[in-house]
Amino acid sequence: MIIRNRPPLSYSDVTPRNEYLNRRRFLAGSAAVLVSGAAALRAAKLNVASKSPFSTSEPLTPFKDVSTYNNFYEFGTAKDQPSQLAKNFKTSPWHIKVEGQVNKPGVFDMDAILKIAPLEERIYRHRCVEAWSIVVPWIGFSLSELLKQVEPKSTAKYVAFESYYDPKQMPAGAWAGISFPYVEGLRLDEAMNPLALLCTGMYGETLPNQNGAPVRLVIPWKYGFKSIKSIAKIKLVEKQPPTTWNLSSSREYGFYSNVNPQVDHPRWSQAKERRLGEFLKRQTILFNGYGQQVAGMYNGMDLRKNY
Repeated sequence: MIIRNRPPLSYSDVTPRNEYLNRRRFLAGSAAVLVSGAAALRAAKLNVASKSPFSTSEPLTPFKDVSTYNNFYEFGTAKDQPSQLAKNFKTSPWHIKVEGQVNKPGVFDMDAILKIAPLEERIYRHRCVEAWSIVVPWIGFSLSELLKQVEPKSTAKYVAFESYYDPKQMPAGAWAGISFPYVEGLRLDEAMNPLALLCTGMYGETLPNQNGAPVRLVIPWKYGFKSIKSIAKIKLVEKQPPTTWNLSSSREYGFYSNVNPQVDHPRWSQAKERRLGEFLKRQTILFNGYGQQVAGMYNGMDLRKNY
């Protein structure tokens, strides 16, 4: 018997979930399903080191709901469009450029990102500004671990994020009504908070394209649009950076956008929310229930003025 040592798999070897499912359907009815299908499924899995103590014990929202009810305007403005229009989105190779007020700027590919820190599963509540919510088992590690790698300078006060944008792959963006690439920002202390998650997967697997593959933010105490998808660039800066929805309508979307039941959107109340899959609405909780971990960052601030 000849035994060959194979090099370890890299991120580029991972089969995207959508591609795996399409391949499985193609092979259905043949014995190849048992071999190729199983191998592809394993490739799409992520090796999660541990479950995070930050996790909520609330019931998970079904994967089908989370993966087919999306806001990702580059792939359409209707909730069901991204799951269809993002199927062929190319997420490998992928690089994130980190620059600005740092001592060690650099470009990180996905293999480098996945080596920064052990992956954790974090079950977070996720609240949309549109007053619906979900509970998702995200996979990733604290954004602070990446920022520590580049060594922020004392002049760095904010972190600016920019998504990937390719009009050829994302033609729906032309009629989305907002400018691309999508940009977002956090104060540096917010970005360094352990809850801020650099996310590479969910439900035990790599991120589906429509959910922000291959890497996104998850900021659970803020409205969902702050959790930028498909990140291509991170820049540490001295002044508050522009953000897409604030540029689009500053009256409706503030820079901070912390979940706050006492600060209504100009067009609807934020006092209650609808959890996907549930009929009755529930009360919205300040900071989405993560006040113990984040409220101290806003001591002395007027949360109505700094919405």
